[in-house]
Parts: sequence; C-alpha cells; structure tokens
Amino acid sequence: MTLPERQLANAIRALAMDAVQAANSGHPGMPMGMADVATVLYSDYLRFDPTDPHWPDRDRFVLSAGHGSMLAYATLHLAGYARPTIDDIRNFRQLSSPCAGHPENFELEGVETTTGPLGQGLATAVGMAIAERHLNSLYGDDLVDHRTWVIAGDGCLMEGINHEAIGLAGHLGLGRMTVLWDDNKITIDGATDLSTSEDIAARYAATGWHVESCDGHDPADIRRAIDAALADPRPSLIACRTIIGFGAPNKQGTSATHGAPLGADEIAAARETLGWTAAPFDIPADVADAWAGFADIGKKHHSLWKLRLANSEKKDEFSDRITGGVVPGAAFTAYLNGLVAEPPKVATRKASENTLGALTADIAAMIGGSADLTGSNNTKTSSTKPLTKDDYSGRYIYYGIREFGMAAAMNGMALHGGVVPYGGTFLVFADYCRAAIRLSALQQQRVVYVMTHDSIGLGEDGPTHQPIEHLQSLRAMPNLLVMRPADAVETAECWALALAQTDRPSLLALTRQNLPPLRHDVTENLCAKGGYRLRDASAARKVVLVATGSEVSLAMDIADKLEAAGHGADVVSMVSTELFDEQDGAYQDAILPRDALIVSIEAGTTFGWERYTGRDGLRFGIDSFGASAPIDDLYAHFGLTVDAITPQILAKLGN
Repeated sequence: MTLPERQLANAIRALAMDAVQAANSGHPGMPMGMADVATVLYSDYLRFDPTDPHWPDRDRFVLSAGHGSMLAYATLHLAGYARPTIDDIRNFRQLSSPCAGHPENFELEGVETTTGPLGQGLATAVGMAIAERHLNSLYGDDLVDHRTWVIAGDGCLMEGINHEAIGLAGHLGLGRMTVLWDDNKITIDGATDLSTSEDIAARYAATGWHVESCDGHDPADIRRAIDAALADPRPSLIACRTIIGFGAPNKQGTSATHGAPLGADEIAAARETLGWTAAPFDIPADVADAWAGFADIGKKHHSLWKLRLANSEKKDEFSDRITGGVVPGAAFTAYLNGLVAEPPKVATRKASENTLGALTADIAAMIGGSADLTGSNNTKTSSTKPLTKDDYSGRYIYYGIREFGMAAAMNGMALHGGVVPYGGTFLVFADYCRAAIRLSALQQQRVVYVMTHDSIGLGEDGPTHQPIEHLQSLRAMPNLLVMRPADAVETAECWALALAQTDRPSLLALTRQNLPPLRHDVTENLCAKGGYRLRDASAARKVVLVATGSEVSLAMDIADKLEAAGHGADVVSMVSTELFDEQDGAYQDAILPRDALIVSIEAGTTFGWERYTGRDGLRFGIDSFGASAPIDDLYAHFGLTVDAITPQILAKLGN
C-alpha cells in the first residue's frame, strides 16, 4: 500500500515538535511548514546515498534556514543515514548529541555546511554550484553532474549577503542551483509586512534568476514548480507558500511557532489534527520503510557513477582532486631558489602575486579571485583565466564588490571538494566578510584570504582604509591562521603553509609598500615556527625586538642602533602568533627569554601584545585611527621610526 505523502511529511513534523519540546528549546515552525517540500525533494529529486555520504557526485542539499535544524536531522534520520539516531534526536540540543541547535557539518555526515547565520547557507551553496560547474567542465557529465539544492527562509533572503550571492549566481548562470524559499510570511517579530515590502521575486528575476511559485503543501504543485526549475538554464528560486507550524491548530501561521516549543497541549492537538498516533520519537514501520526507499534512486546513480569512474582515463587525476592533496611543485621550488639568488625589494602583495604565479602553474585545483581589487590584491596569474558562464574551466573569479559573498562562496567551493579557493580584498574590509571567515574557521576549511594594504603603510587613502585593530581581532578568532610576512621569502613560505592547512583557513596580511629582503636562506620554512630569530644579538643580549610584516625591517634598524650603544638585540619575526603558540614551551622560552626586555613593534593596535612582552615590556603600535598622508609622514607621526623608538628602549634599559 502506498502511504499518503502527507503522512510521510508528518514524520518530519512529529520529530520536530517532539525534539524541540524535549529540549525545551528550538524552532519547530519551519520544519513543520516545509515538511511537504522536503518530502517531495527527497522522494523524487535529491540524489543521495546514505551509505556513502561523501560520494563526490551526490547532490548538495543546504538548509540555509539553519534555525530549522530539525528538518535536517529528521530527514537524515528518516532517509537512512547512520546518524542521527533516534537517541541523537531525542537529545536534540544537548551536549552529547550531534543534533546541535543549528546544523554543523563536522557533527553529522550529510550536513553539507554549517548554517545558522542567515543568508550564509545560500551564499555558500553558490560556491558549491561554482565548483560543480568548474569540475564538470574538466571531467564531463560522466564524473561530475549533480545539483545544488537550498531551503531558505525570509531571513536568508533579507540579509545583505543574499543580494551579493544571487547577483554572483545569476551573473555566472548557475543553472544547476535551485532555492526553495519557505515563503511563510513570518519572522520572529511577527508578519513580514512589519519590516519589508519588497518584491523578492522581481529582485531575483532582475539578477538573472528564473522564478517560480507553488503551494508548499501540495505535492503535485511542488513537483510542477521543481520540474519547471530543472527545465530552465538559469538558477531558480521557487517561492513555496507555506504555513509556519503547519498542523498545530492554535499556533500555525503565527510567530509563536517560530522559536519556541509548542507545549504539550498544542502538540497533542497537532497529533490529532495531523492524524499522527505514534508515540513521541516513534516512527511507524511503514513510514520508515517508505522513507528508506527514497535513497534507491541515488544509490543506483552512485553505482553507475562508480562504474564510469573505474573506466575513466581521468580516474586518478579526479580522485586526487577530490581528496584535496596539493603540494607545491617544481615551479615553486625554482621560484623560491630564485629569491635567494636575486633578493627582490617588493611589496609583499607583489611577492604574493609572484608566488601565486608559481603555485597556480603547479596546482590546477587553485581557483583565485578578488572583490574588484585584482590590480591591488595581485591575485590573478597567467595560469588563471577568468571563470565565466561561457567558460567554467577558468580559474579566476571576478567577484565584484561582494566581499562577504566572495568569502561565503569560497567556503562552498572548499566544502564541495576538488577546489582550493583563495580570494583577495583589503585587510580593512575583513570586517565585511568576517562572518564568513568565522564559518571557514568553524568548519575547518582550507580557504585562503589574501588581505592587502595591511596598515597605515597604504598612505593617503586615510583612516577609513587603514586597518588598525584588524590583525589582533582576527588573531582572536579560533582556528584562523593569520600570517603577516616581512619579505618575499616569508611570503612564499606563508603560501606553502596556507596550502598545507587541511583543517583551517589562512589569512595573509600583505603590504602595499615595498619591503627590503631580509631572508637569504630557504633550506627550512622558518615561518612554520610562527616566530623565529631572524637576527642574533652581537653584544650580550638585553633586548628582543618582536615585529611583524613591514615593521621587521624597522626592528632590524633599531637593533643596529642598540648594538651600537652596547646593548645586544635579537630580532624576532613573528609571522604568526597562532603558529608560535603551537610550539613547545622550550622553543618559546628560547625565542622570548625571560631575562630580556621584550619589545613588540607592529603598525596596529598594541592590544594583546602584552602576552608576549609581559607587563614590563614595551609595545609600539597605533592605538588610534590612522590619518591621510604619505607613508613616511604617517610612520613619523605615529612614532614608528628608529629615532622615535630607540630612545624609549634605551631609557627602559636605564641608559
């Protein structure tokens, strides 16, 4: 006997309201409202194989409205994934359960991306769709031929990142991406007309999207809309008109179901309304069997795909791409040796461009881009032709002025696999994409952020463009590797380190101004230590000068003055505080000995440097906003010169 589809959808509703009630916390309304849409998606369209959640040619499903996480947990459980188990769901939002308040990709297989910050799931899915089209252009339909599906809510479509993401997707013609919009006209505050009156469908259409609408509680109409989307070459938005909290007779259609348990009485009434007689967390066998069968189509596609892969002449190459192994090759080695033979005086942004020239020649998986600052970030190379809707084989994306959208898309590319994304903007605009950088770190993804114009050294553009607090605020972010190289050799070493990180993103802070060569030995990647002794004291060591980036050469000049006055001074290049903190205590004590005066020098806030200098050390930096002036005038104005710093160190030493 074929079960009514409403009964299959009611399994999602029951699990959602029961889990939220048990946790006394959560969002039952969206899962209950979108249960019919999700059931149709899983039963007829989504290609998945719960026995191999990492199958490369599976469809990607992103629950952008991550507060409705019980929709994801219910469908994963019902569709046959090993986890979440019913006990995991019973312990929803508890410390021991992988069913967190919002879906986390590192907790459950089948959750493609961590969502919750609204809009980012959809924007991340754009990156997944880009990666699919790029790999399809290289390996063809035999190996890469899948779709990206998104369930998004009103909040996802209101957030500013949505504008960036859909503009990029429409421009690139990502026709294998479909967004199912939970058009329930409710937000936490109440009806959406309290806060918005925009024509969302018109906005999407204006950016190059195909737009459909349907009754989100009518399976036949849902199928009609999805079929129309699949037939259109553009990315598609389907406005699924739904009732939030569908089935809860006294609360459905109101914000009362959005972010709070329904309560025992309303759940009992909902069970009666829906005709659901099973006990809490109990799925009837016939419902469970029907849901388990939804995976059959995907499993068949998976089996056929494995046969095609086995017979493909590109099998090994494709497998290497998907597993993500990247190693700098001969071009990089030759470039590194050339830096020693002919040390260049260049800005580290230029050194990064030169390094990328070698790396992108060696590593085909690298896809670069910039948020409309290609000529300033220096992220394009001769190996990276543009990726466009007419040629997805390109390896360079012109993101436009979309820093946040760029960062989220790079997360999606990294999560998809087969691509190592990097993208550039000014360091001060890290604030525009910070929320996506944070998700890079939380999800442990290899994404490389190229942040140039890293200090007052950019000069006349003034305080709006001069980062002051940014380095330290980014260093405060868990699992983000921040590196600020001092010359061309360090820049190359930092790039090698960034590519070696398989479980965290990296951020390279790079200068606009030219810097002198300081390193003349590449036999060991010294930047891997985070901080290392660039120069040993000649006289008896009294001072350790700890500097980063453009201030390392300043520290070298100060050391000359101190040595001339009879005070031995080490110079430490603190390329990365994160990497330095990962070294053992003996190494740290050797680099920053307790019997020396520790002095930090960085053209940014002095906040936080006391952890290395101690309270008795000295900290030179900038604890105000910058100013608009030529670079030399700025460094003099803020006291970051040899003549300004040296006397203060001597005074501290008692001279």
